Amino acid sequence: MTLYIIISSVVGLAVGILLAYTLLKKTLEKGSQRLVKDAQEEAELIKKERILQAKEKYLQLKTQHEKQVNERNQQILVAENRIKQKENNVNQKTEDLNRRLAENKTLKDSLNSKMQAVEKRQLEVDKMISDQKAQLERISGFSKEEAKEQLIAIMEDEAKAEAVTLIKDIVEEAKMTANKEAKKVVIETIQRTAVENVVENAVSVFNIDSDEVKGRIIGREGRNIRTLESLTGVDIIIDDSPDAILLSSFDPVRREIARLSLHKLVTDGRIHPARIEEVVAKTKKQIEHEIVEIGKRTTIDLGIHGLHPELIRMVGKMRYRSSYGQNLLQHSKEVANLSAIMASELGLNPKLAKRAGLLHDIGKVPDTEPELPHAILGMQLAERYKERPEVVNAIGAHHDEVEMESLIAPIVQVCDAISGARPGARREVIEAYMRRLNNLEEMAMSYPGVMKTYAIQAGRELRVIVAAEKVSDSEADQISIDLSKKIQNEMTYPGQIKITVIRETRAVNYAK
Repeated sequence: MTLYIIISSVVGLAVGILLAYTLLKKTLEKGSQRLVKDAQEEAELIKKERILQAKEKYLQLKTQHEKQVNERNQQILVAENRIKQKENNVNQKTEDLNRRLAENKTLKDSLNSKMQAVEKRQLEVDKMISDQKAQLERISGFSKEEAKEQLIAIMEDEAKAEAVTLIKDIVEEAKMTANKEAKKVVIETIQRTAVENVVENAVSVFNIDSDEVKGRIIGREGRNIRTLESLTGVDIIIDDSPDAILLSSFDPVRREIARLSLHKLVTDGRIHPARIEEVVAKTKKQIEHEIVEIGKRTTIDLGIHGLHPELIRMVGKMRYRSSYGQNLLQHSKEVANLSAIMASELGLNPKLAKRAGLLHDIGKVPDTEPELPHAILGMQLAERYKERPEVVNAIGAHHDEVEMESLIAPIVQVCDAISGARPGARREVIEAYMRRLNNLEEMAMSYPGVMKTYAIQAGRELRVIVAAEKVSDSEADQISIDLSKKIQNEMTYPGQIKITVIRETRAVNYAK
C-alpha cells in the first residue's frame, strides 16, 4: 500500500513536471515570435530611414555636380570668347602687315633709285677729292705721306705739351688731397712717439784713478794687455791721456765685454793672465744673459707676446749694434711704435705692425755673416721661427728686395725712413755724404738747357736753374718729373729729395 502511494506520488509529480514544461515551451515560442516580429519591424524602419538619407545625399551630390558643371561651362565660354578676340586681333595685324609690306615694296624701289643716285654722286665727289689732293701736292711741294708725317710730328709736340700740363695739374691736385691726408697721418704718428738721439762711437773711454793702474794693466813685458786684447778682440790704447784708457773696436759687444772686464780687474786688484781669462769668460756669460734680459724687457715694454726665444735674443743684441751712428735697438723700437700708431690711424692691426717694425732689422744681428742683404736674411730668420706671413713679408720688403704683399709692409718701410731721416737720428760718413751731393748735381747737369745745379739742405733738396731761351715752361716741368724718377731709380738716400727746376726771364733797361 505504501509502495502504491509512493509510485502514485512519483507518477503525479512526473505528470506535473511534464505539463509545466509543455506550458513553458508554448510561452517561450509565443515570446520569441513576438521578438522576431518586433525586430523585423525595427529593421524595416531603419531600412526606410537609410533609403531616405541616401536619397538626400544623392540629391545633394547631384546639385553640387550640376553647379560645378555650370561653372566649368561658364569658364569654357569665357575662354572661347577670349580666343575669338585674339583671332580677330591676329587677323587685323595680318592685314596691317600685308598693307605695310606693300608700302615697303614701293619704298624699297624708291630707296634703290636714290642709292643709285648717291653712288653716282659719291663717284663724282671721290674724283673731285683726288683732283684737289693732286693740286694740293703740286702747290705745297709735299707728297701725301710727307704731309702726314709733318702733321703727326706737329700733333705729337702739341700732345706732349698738353700732356705735361695735364700731368702737372693732376699732380698738383693729388698733392692737395692725398699729401694732405698722408702728412696728417705721418705728423700725428711722429708727434705721438717720444724718441731719443743716440749716437754710438767706435771708441769707449775707461776711466782710472791713477797712472799706476796703467802699468798694472800692461803687465810685465805687456803680457796682461796682450792677453786682454786677444780674449776680447778689442784694441786697448794706453797713451799720455791722464786717467783714461781707450777701448777701440767696431763691435759694441766686444767693447762692453772689455770695459766690464777691466772694471772688475781694477776693482779686484789681481791682474794677471789667468785672472784675466777667468774674468773675461764670466763677463761674456753676463753679457749674454743681459742680452736676453734686454730682449725680454723690450718685448714686454712694447706689448709683443709669443716671440721665439732666439728672436728675443737677437732683439737684445740690437742694443749693441748701430747704423749710421743710430742705436739699432732704439731705432727698431721707434719704428715699432711709429708703425703701430700709423696702422691704428689707417684702421689696420697695430699689434702686427708693431711686431714687424721691431723685427724689420733683425737681419743685422745674426750669429753668422752670410752674403745676403739684411732684409732678406731677416725675412729668412722670421720665417724659420714661424712668424706670420705679413710680418715676414714686411721684413723682406722694407728695402724693396721683395714685392710687398700686405699693407703692413709699406707702413714699416715708411716708418723706417721716418726714423732714419729725422734730424739727429743718424750720422753719415763725410765721403759718402759728399759723394751723394756730387751725384745729385751731376745727374741734373746731364739734361740739356741746365745751367747750374745746387744740392742744398743736406742733400734733401736739389735746385736746378735752366736757360729760359733754351727750355720752355712745359720742358722745365718735364725735366723735374724725369729727374725725380731717375734719382729714385738710380740712387740710395734717406727720406726724400725735393727737385725744384727754376726758369727765369728778365727784362733790363736803363733810363738815361
